[in-house]
Amino acid sequence: MTTLRSLTYDDLGTAAQRERHTRILAAAMALASDGGFDRVQMRAVAEQADVALGTLYRYFPSKIHLLVSALAAELRGAREALDREPAPGVTPAERVRFVLGHTTRRLQRDPPLTEALTRAFVFADASVGTEIHAVEVEVARMLMGALRGPVADADASSCDPSEEEVAIMKVIGDVWLGGLVQWVTGRVSAEDVATSTETAVRLLLR
Repeated sequence: MTTLRSLTYDDLGTAAQRERHTRILAAAMALASDGGFDRVQMRAVAEQADVALGTLYRYFPSKIHLLVSALAAELRGAREALDREPAPGVTPAERVRFVLGHTTRRLQRDPPLTEALTRAFVFADASVGTEIHAVEVEVARMLMGALRGPVADADASSCDPSEEEVAIMKVIGDVWLGGLVQWVTGRVSAEDVATSTETAVRLLLR
């Protein structure tokens, strides 16, 4: 299973491999929650996940790959929670504001964890492109669900987004992720993140 990118669920052929993958992500997130980015060391993750260090590196080539994958997993959990209880609101702007506010508050409940995941996202270079894309996909899916809202025709909710929808989701998602980065680095307050995101939503979803 040697790889230059992180392995995903789709890459793993057995239940044992998938369970190990989940255990590794959980161990990394637990260490991050305990002490932020610096607390996450690959040897410590391997020990907490009860896997050999070499096995860990076969699943995740580096600490950055691991933590960006964990960020995607955290966002996927937020999206799935929202899927179970669709965002309220009559307009796309109302629904997008709710989704981003809900996800921001979820991440801000555990500052050390969010600091570690977001710092890894900032440090990631082109070699972590697959994992970065996974994060962007989760953000886009969250925003797409809010943008379109409940639909009578089930097929309509699964059709490809238009170019305009893609552009709107990208700008709003970039503003939100940028605000999150500034918050974890202490440059802005949580209220500032909400304000900048609200401004982007208001201007793009009039």
